[in-house]
Amino acid sequence: MAVTSQQIAELAGVSRGTVDRALHNRGRVNPEVAARVLKIAEELGYRPNSIGRALVRTKQSFRLGVILQSAETPTMQDVAAGARQAAEELRAQGLEVELREVQGRDSCKVLRQIDELLDWGAGGLAIASNNTADLVRRIDQLHEQGVPVVTFNTDAPDSRRLCFVGMDNYRAGRTAAGLIRQMLPGGGLVLPIAGHVNNGAHISRLRGFLDGLEGERDIRLLPYQPCFDRDDYAHEITQHTLQENPSLACVYIASNGQRGVCRAIEDERKKGRVRVIAYDLNEPNRQLLRSGDLSFVLDQMACEQGRRPLQILYHFLVDRTAPEKELFYTDILIRTRYNSGADET
Repeated sequence: MAVTSQQIAELAGVSRGTVDRALHNRGRVNPEVAARVLKIAEELGYRPNSIGRALVRTKQSFRLGVILQSAETPTMQDVAAGARQAAEELRAQGLEVELREVQGRDSCKVLRQIDELLDWGAGGLAIASNNTADLVRRIDQLHEQGVPVVTFNTDAPDSRRLCFVGMDNYRAGRTAAGLIRQMLPGGGLVLPIAGHVNNGAHISRLRGFLDGLEGERDIRLLPYQPCFDRDDYAHEITQHTLQENPSLACVYIASNGQRGVCRAIEDERKKGRVRVIAYDLNEPNRQLLRSGDLSFVLDQMACEQGRRPLQILYHFLVDRTAPEKELFYTDILIRTRYNSGADET
């Protein structure tokens, strides 16, 4: 059985990262510690891993960069947790990963992060992207330079990215429309809310939702409102709508902002009478399911969206294995308080 760096770490009484630095002469390690690690590795017959052999063979630096947009939101923090988990696994194999977080959605900031990561030596990038002309053009340039890009959570389908990892947001929107039909068999008034107008995921969810309810006579839709992922905006939108439309039956929110929606419903004393469908099984939404503020949550497996892009890039760069398909859709999971870990009874 092959000896692992974790086994060496346990015998040497140090971290796996210290073993990695000592074995690959990378970073600062106490000389006595380094000597102990190398002695144990030699005694156990440790051999370099596949990345180490690839580095020797190609002289290529294996560094990967990850860029998250809307990093302040609970959903993207779950995505970040998945990316960090994958990064830790890959670091143990000798590969370096740098994670950059962008607040809000700003293509200019993403472009700056791309340049910085390339200067750092990244040979592949995972990007929560936009399908804007400037980012599409930059991803195409990266492709020409031999730097593969995997988009995740939000796609840039017009670009030459390697593949996309995330929810089929159009189908998710149609799924939400089906839930509305089940919740409101007698019809009712529905308020759709989305986040950023340049967020392709939010717009796809909205489009799928509207298409899914096309032709429904008894379900009436108010004009869609953007809340820009902000709870205060979502609160104001919902409160104003309830004051003008006391018969409002349901709010469909395709972005973050659900806490503001639920707070407005409670402020207007409509809790239990106005249903809410939201996205992502993060901790705040578990609490809202537990309290009955949310009726359904459509979960997109955010952690997996952070993990898989790095694994795809690893296999593409090291094993020369191209992804088996262009679109890696994560499951659309319908969560209630009874199947989300939110029910304490």
